[in-house]
Amino acid sequence: MDLKLAGRKAVITGASKGIGFAVARQLAEEGCRVVLVSRDPGRLGAARAAIRAAVPEAEVAVMAADLARDETHAPLAEAHGDADILVNNAGAIPQGDLLAVDQARWREAWDLKVFGFIGVTRAFYARMAARRAGVIVNIIGMGGERLDVNYLAGAAGNASLMAFTRALGGASHRDGVRVVGINPGPIATGRMETRLRAIAARRFGDAERWRELTAEMPFGRPGRPEEIAAAAAFLASDLSAWTSGTILTIDGGLANAPPER
Repeated sequence: MDLKLAGRKAVITGASKGIGFAVARQLAEEGCRVVLVSRDPGRLGAARAAIRAAVPEAEVAVMAADLARDETHAPLAEAHGDADILVNNAGAIPQGDLLAVDQARWREAWDLKVFGFIGVTRAFYARMAARRAGVIVNIIGMGGERLDVNYLAGAAGNASLMAFTRALGGASHRDGVRVVGINPGPIATGRMETRLRAIAARRFGDAERWRELTAEMPFGRPGRPEEIAAAAAFLASDLSAWTSGTILTIDGGLANAPPER
């Protein structure tokens, strides 16, 4: 299917690995000019090389920025505010219940995942609204739907971003902009392994048994980053031009699974 994205410019945060990298590669394959954003210049360079190797004709730029710092948002928009597509993906929130994640760590995680999404969106939205064109895709997480006290900071942060996406996307049509979200379930990335290690440690007393947990997932496996990337590309395209304020959950059905007996 031709998504007719060729020639458009896309900025992807958290693009040096995992879902962000998969989204950047997918958009490059669709003909987008992609800008990879991450904190680590070395990983950004490796990601750019990998995309160019897979898509030789791709136009790939990089920009190192710590999006947990508010002062980085405006320079990113000044450098790449002509983007047609913004994919907010940067951020990881730690596992743990109320007492396991202290105030400083909670705040640190939200500075990147929650306030980073909001600040970067604010910086780009104004420019998109001025042109009356643009799409913002927020990669959030099913932790905001399937609430777990052992992922309390993530549940609260993701639920906040879900509300942010729905509220902004419900009104953004007035400015010619679309705002949508994706809630991935467990996806085969390093972040997933970290989460499963924590669960295995609680359940089995042995973090090394984390792989056993994947057999309990829908269809007997975790999701693939490429499955999230394909959905992000579709939502960003004009084939989804009447979609805004919507969050697509891609989790094999986990969010609606019956409770364990």
